[in-house]
Amino acid sequence: MSRLAVDGGTPVRTRPLPTVLDPAGRTFGAEERAAVLEVLDGAVLNASCGGPWLPDLEATMVRLHGGGHAVASSSGTAALHLAVAGIDPEPGDEIVTTPLTDFGTIAAILAQNAVPVFADVDPLTGNLDPSSVEACLSPRTRAILVVHLFGAAAPVAALRALADRAGVALIEDCAQAYLARPAPDAPPVGTYGAVGCFSLQQYKHVTAGDGGLCLTGDAALAERMRLFADKAWPRDQGRFHQFLALNYRMTNLTAAVAAVQLRRLPEVVRRRRRLAARLLAAVGDLPGVVLPPDPDLHAWWVLPLVVDGGNRRWASALTAEGVPAHAGWLQSPVYLYPALAERRTYGTSGFPLTSPPARRDWTYRRGLCPVTERLIDDTLVVLQWNENYTDADVDDIAAALTKVAAAMSS
Repeated sequence: MSRLAVDGGTPVRTRPLPTVLDPAGRTFGAEERAAVLEVLDGAVLNASCGGPWLPDLEATMVRLHGGGHAVASSSGTAALHLAVAGIDPEPGDEIVTTPLTDFGTIAAILAQNAVPVFADVDPLTGNLDPSSVEACLSPRTRAILVVHLFGAAAPVAALRALADRAGVALIEDCAQAYLARPAPDAPPVGTYGAVGCFSLQQYKHVTAGDGGLCLTGDAALAERMRLFADKAWPRDQGRFHQFLALNYRMTNLTAAVAAVQLRRLPEVVRRRRRLAARLLAAVGDLPGVVLPPDPDLHAWWVLPLVVDGGNRRWASALTAEGVPAHAGWLQSPVYLYPALAERRTYGTSGFPLTSPPARRDWTYRRGLCPVTERLIDDTLVVLQWNENYTDADVDDIAAALTKVAAAMSS
């Protein structure tokens, strides 16, 4: 067994892998450049003032998902806020969600004066555990907000059944999981709940720098979300505002880039899946490691590994071999962030986490979701993934994983 680079051995590779922060790791081309110039030459940068790009983007989103209504917004967080605002919770109503997610998922709940209630996750996927979600339901529950983590579809059939039995909405955060499917021949994520929410931020499968999309089969809900994104201004009726709402409009510059990028999405996901299948075939059953199965169902936003323990040692070893890795993905579960643990919400009020309007004073502490905490602290390792990897890049990643796994299991 060769000596690990972290211990002074020779690394598997020294050349950086392509990333989403450099041109080698993105899929921009002449079409994006032409679209941006068309917007600039037309002088109308505000999409609410006209132009073809926003309708083009929304129509492409609908086509990719087999129907429904798409609503564009300024960010993925904005898309989530549109979804929560769309179901219109009362202050203090509860939304059950995951603590293993970007804070945008939680900000959307708090911004609409609802309370995030945290269910635990599956120890191998990091996706919501339906049994934990069921235990969190209460008479104040208004929705379940599921995150399809790292590109893997969460158990949406079970979560949809729970939501239906409880008479609450299911909202899907699909920011990391474009075109992921829970089963062969099943519809893609984003089509199982009341709303599916997507992100066009820099690190996503396709990007316009920032931007968001909501997908829904409910025309009335789509109209409410569209209104919320434009300060509840029904522009065809006059200059007035129907309810409290914000400005989450997408610009024509963003829409133009996003419309072209979204047309590239199926090929981006196809390439990521092909490369992931190559990796899985190359490494086989690694000792002490669980990798995602079913490469043709996964969207491969990143490559998550679940190891037997010592994730920081794993991440350091892989990074030293030339394969950047991050232990735990997050620093802590989101409920331990000061915004929640110290109730830094609206001034010093703690609103909406205090009663009233909540049914009780919500206090979030370590130990709330032990599976999530163990993933972050001990077992989860995340590697970057990119459609522009070469076969040689993937082979190097496989060699690094094999080398590190052998050392860790010896």
